[in-house]
Amino acid sequence: MGVALRVRSVLSVTVLAVGLVLLLQPAGAAVTEVRQDSGVLTGIVEYQCTTTGSAEKQDIKVEVALTMPATATTGEQMSIGWQGTYAEGTGLKAPATGLTTGTGLYAYASISELPGLTSATGVGTLTTVAANQVIPLPTVSVSLKTTPSNAGTATVRPAALNFGTAANAPSIECEVQNRAALTTYPLTVTAADQTGTEPETDTGTEDTEPETDAETEPESDTGTDTGTDGNGKVRQTPSGPAATGGGGERGPDGRVFLLTGSLLILTATTGLLLRHRAWRGPGPTKPVR
Repeated sequence: MGVALRVRSVLSVTVLAVGLVLLLQPAGAAVTEVRQDSGVLTGIVEYQCTTTGSAEKQDIKVEVALTMPATATTGEQMSIGWQGTYAEGTGLKAPATGLTTGTGLYAYASISELPGLTSATGVGTLTTVAANQVIPLPTVSVSLKTTPSNAGTATVRPAALNFGTAANAPSIECEVQNRAALTTYPLTVTAADQTGTEPETDTGTEDTEPETDAETEPESDTGTDTGTDGNGKVRQTPSGPAATGGGGERGPDGRVFLLTGSLLILTATTGLLLRHRAWRGPGPTKPVR
């Protein structure tokens, strides 16, 4: 009976210890990293296109998405991504003479509410197109480049599309017809002297202190403070926080080990007491008279 009692006691304490360990897991172990991708706004731009040497006009619709730069600084060139696809079954057709070899797509973005900056432009590569065939738009993003000279917040919209062998020699010009209804994009330009970068030569006034200052610690510091106690023995005190193996949000929790050790000691003590009682056996019996 004593052995069975000891087994039940050990099992009970073990189950309790395992439950507490699972319950007291560090909070950082349950954190799940969540990644969130930001979407790109799109809008339908209505264009009316005119071909050089032809009185005929073509109306097309293009779904345009602009990607703003992560940072924009005065005096530095920035890039706005342009991506366009035909919408609602429309498509721009090449003239009766076809497209001249070397013709490219010149895309524009209008920039307002920022002094000294009105537009950005970039060129995309086109393939050879036969007469009266739909001109395919570039399948890769076109970089619209410009350089801001003033800091502030601007509003960006899709703008004109031109087709030609040079920016100033368009053979087809497409003008926006629904500017007021277009999707707008915010753009923030920061002044170059407000980026928060300090000159490397700024050493402060503390560098004028002599190297023999008593507060200066030697480079060979091992990270411990030494001294002697009242008995003349050398003592060491660690400097800084204890390493947990993974920072404040990761690593083992000391409370778990302390609780587990205490439970193991309690289990061992209980077992010894029960074993001692079982070894002594029943006490002497008085003779029956």
